[in-house]
Formats: sequence, structure tokens, C-alpha cells
Amino acid sequence: MGRFKSATPFLVFAAIAVAAQWLMRLTGTEYYLVQLTMALYYAIVVMGLCLVMGYAGQVSLGHGAFFALGGYTTAVLTTRDLSEWQEAAWAQALRQLHLLTAREDLYGQAILTATPWAAFGVAMLLTFVVAHLIGYPALRLKGHYLAMATLGFGLIVYRIVLGTTFTGAADGITGVPPWEIFPGLIVSGRRPVRVQNYYLACGLVLALLVVLRNLVRSRVGRAFQAIHDRETAANAMGINTKEYKLKAFVTSALLAALAGVFFTHYTGGIAPSEAGALKSVRYLALAAVSGMSNLWGAAVISTAINFCSLRGWFGSFDHAVFGALLIVIISLAPEGPLKPLGLWLRRCCGWRAPTVPAAKPVDSLHGPA
Repeated sequence: MGRFKSATPFLVFAAIAVAAQWLMRLTGTEYYLVQLTMALYYAIVVMGLCLVMGYAGQVSLGHGAFFALGGYTTAVLTTRDLSEWQEAAWAQALRQLHLLTAREDLYGQAILTATPWAAFGVAMLLTFVVAHLIGYPALRLKGHYLAMATLGFGLIVYRIVLGTTFTGAADGITGVPPWEIFPGLIVSGRRPVRVQNYYLACGLVLALLVVLRNLVRSRVGRAFQAIHDRETAANAMGINTKEYKLKAFVTSALLAALAGVFFTHYTGGIAPSEAGALKSVRYLALAAVSGMSNLWGAAVISTAINFCSLRGWFGSFDHAVFGALLIVIISLAPEGPLKPLGLWLRRCCGWRAPTVPAAKPVDSLHGPA
């Protein structure tokens, strides 16, 4: 029974995902799946922020940069033409290892580029190294030095992608090829695979929710929570707070880069705005609105809000509406709106937590009364 209850949220999430797709099909609005899929990838970044902020208690303002780092790495490697070196020994060796591939660009010309799998590996490795370089010194200081360091990192990345030729400068990079994860499953925004990619994004979010839930319930997760509540006390109890904070930060950065890679292959390109400081602030605000340490809230609330923004339902008042929602939710439901909604559903369905019988009073001389 306990396992069924723990699996219930995942089953409900899957059921809602399927119901949403079929509802759009029946109403002729299946084109909504494009923005909904993009919103799901953005939600992965917020889930990573919940880990580093809600559990480890560290503030990061650079997750937009990590998202862009993953996206731009895969975009550059899969669009950069290496045909002039195709006769070199190293290029032929990489082709034999299926790390380089010949394909046609948008204009039908034959080019030699890195395969999406190779680009994905390089993107994750680069993010791993950069996250250590940023987090290692900053996490050894107290206060909000990590926020300042990550904000500075985000500004650097934004200026680089905005002013560098090989990243497309202000135009960004287009023509990123689809990513064939395995035969029959392709990451692409093309219409024939639109539904497939929607379920792929849902499956990825669901899988990460399972992994992160198990992580926060493990010994590592308990160490994160101890650091969040009382870092000095956790250090005194023998927890290596510096190491665990770095682990949380790097894991969160890798999730942002992962989302950036999938997003870039899905949309076929990436723009400098993805690395902007405003994006990072938005991710942080979404994590706060979701309940900070509420992974389900991060997945659901951020997906819903980003979907409305991507659809343009708020128009030019997008930031104003987002700010109003932030104020209302933080004021009325500081732990996120999903928790009071869950309590309300339990009351409506008559579900109650098992009551523990009160202990009998004990008389100091004659034992239990």
C-alpha cells in the first residue's frame, strides 16, 4: 500500500500528460504541444534549482548561463563544418568512432560535423568542469557569494555568445540537426514527430523526478537538508558541507545543461537571450513560486507559467502578470500552491493521515496510571 501511495503522483502526472495530448487532438489545438514541450524543458532547470536552493540552501543566479552552455555547445559542434579536415587522420578516426558524421546543411551542401551524441557528451563534460570552477571557490565562502559569482558567470557567458562570431552573435545559431537518440526516437520540432517529442519531454521530466526524489531521500539528501537548516551544526556533526554543497551545485548545473541540449535540438537553434540574466532571475523566481524544495511544484507550476508565456497569452504584460503571480503565491502559499491543493483534495476524498494513540500518563512513583 505504501509503494502505491508513493507512486500515485507519478501515475497522476502520466495520466494528465496523456489526457492533455488527447484533449488537444480532439479540439484541434495540437500545435500547443510545441510550447508545452519547450516549457517542460525549462521546468528541468527549475527542478535543478530546487535541489541547490531548496535543499542545499545555496542561491544561484547563473542557471540561464548553464542552460545556454549546454545548448550552444551542442549547436556549435553539430553545425560547425569540418570538411576541410576530413582527410586528416584524427577526423577519419572520429568518423570511425561515429563521433563525426557527414550530412547536408540547410542549403543542401554536404558538411562534416560532430554527431549529436558526441556534442551532448562534450556539453555535459564542459558544464561539469565549468560548474566546478565556479562552485569550488564560491561555495567555500559564506553569505551570498555564490549568487554573486554565478551572476558574474552568467553575464560573461551572455556577452561571449552575443559578441562572438562562431556563436552567431546576436542572431544565435540555427540549423541544428535533429538528434536521433536511438532508431525511431528523434528529438526534433518537426510536425510528424511533435507528439513523440511531447511524450519524450514528459518522460524525461518524470524520470528526473524519480531520480531527484530518491536522491533527496537518501543519505546525500539528508546531508543537503542538514546544510540548509544549520550549516554550522552539520559541519560539527561531521558532514563535509563544502563537498555536499558543491555536489548539489554541479548536479543542478548539469540538469540545466541537459535541458539546454534537448531544447536546442528540439527548436533547431538557440539565441543569446537564453543566457541573459533575466532568464536566470526568472528560473529563481519560478523555484520560489513552486515552493523552493517542492520538486513536483517545480515541474507543474513552472511548466504551466512558461507555457502561458510562450503562447503569448499575457502579451506585453507578461512580466507584470508573472510578478503578480509571484507576489500572490508567496504571500498565500509560501510552500507552493500544490501543498494546500493536496490537503484540500485529501479532505474532499476523506483521506486522513493515521492517528497515533496518545501515550498514557506516567506516575513517577507508581508507574503508568
